[in-house]
Amino acid sequence: MLPLWGVAVAQNADPLFSHYYQLPTLYNAAATGSTDYLRIRGGARLQWLGVHNAPKSFTGTADMPVKIGKKRIGVGVSLMQESQGLFSNLDLGVQASYKLRLFKGELSIGVQAAYVNSAFKGSEVELPDGDDYHESDEAIPTQDLAGNTVDLSAGLWYTHPKFYVGLSGRHLLAPVVRMSIEGSESNESQEYEIPIDRTLYFTAGSNIPLKNTLFELQPSLIVMTDLTDFTGQVDMRARYNRMFSFGLGYRWKSGVNVSLGAEFKNFYLGYSYEYPLSAIAKVSSGSHEIVAGYSLKLDFSQKNKNRHRSIRLM
Repeated sequence: MLPLWGVAVAQNADPLFSHYYQLPTLYNAAATGSTDYLRIRGGARLQWLGVHNAPKSFTGTADMPVKIGKKRIGVGVSLMQESQGLFSNLDLGVQASYKLRLFKGELSIGVQAAYVNSAFKGSEVELPDGDDYHESDEAIPTQDLAGNTVDLSAGLWYTHPKFYVGLSGRHLLAPVVRMSIEGSESNESQEYEIPIDRTLYFTAGSNIPLKNTLFELQPSLIVMTDLTDFTGQVDMRARYNRMFSFGLGYRWKSGVNVSLGAEFKNFYLGYSYEYPLSAIAKVSSGSHEIVAGYSLKLDFSQKNKNRHRSIRLM
C-alpha cells in the first residue's frame, strides 16, 4: 500500500471552532444533556480568506437530556466536515452520556461512535510542467479517492453552578482510512492509507455575575493535543442582560479574535473574526466564523399538565 503523505498532513487535527463554548458536544460527548434544553447548533468557519484552497469547516450538533425512570442520561448527534485543499473529511457521530451527582455539581461520562469518510480530488492535481520526478511519483494520485472507517471517542464533563470543566479523547482507536479509486474495486496498487491521530481535549469555563449590574463575565478556554503538537484558545466574554455578548480571544501562536453574540427567545446567533499573527497575514485578511442555534426548554416535572383549578365564586 502506498502512503498518501500529502493528504495525511491535512488530516492531522480536527478543526477548532472559535465558538467551542457554544459547541461543547462537538469535542466532548459527555457534555450531552448537561442542560434542561434540546440544544441545536450549526456553524461554519472560513479560514484564511484570500488563500487559495484554504480550510473550510462546517458543523452541526444536537443534544438533549432523557429521563429513564429516575436516571437522567444525555443523547446527541454530531457532524463535523472540513475541506482543505483537495482533501475533505466528514465525521458523523452518535453520542450518549451517563450522569452522577457529585459534590454540588454533576459528573457526566460520555461516549461517541462515529462514521468517518475521507476523500481526495486527485483528478484536480496539477503537476509542474517538465518535472519528470513528480510525473512518475506514485505517491501523488491523479484520480479521485475515497474511503471510510469507524471511530470511537469518550470524555468526562463536570458541571457546577459556578463553572464547568471537561476532558475528552477523540479518535481513541487511532483509525486508518483506506482510500481507493472511486468507482473501482481496491487493490494493492490503488489503495492509500490516511492515519487519524488520537487527540485529547481539555475545556473549562465559568460564569461570573457582576454585582449590581446586568453584566456577567464568561472566561473560557480549550486545549487540544495529539501528544506531539498542541494548540488552544482562551477567551474572555462579557454578557449583558443575558441577551448580548462581546468577547476577545487569543489562539495559541495563530491569531487574536473578536466575537459578538445575541440571544433572543431561545435563539442564538454568534460571529467571530480572527486576525492572524503568523506570516499568513501577508496573504490573508483573516478568518470568519458564524454559529446559529435554537434551544427548546424541556419539562421533566411529574405534574399533570391537564390539571384544572376549581373556580370559586364569591
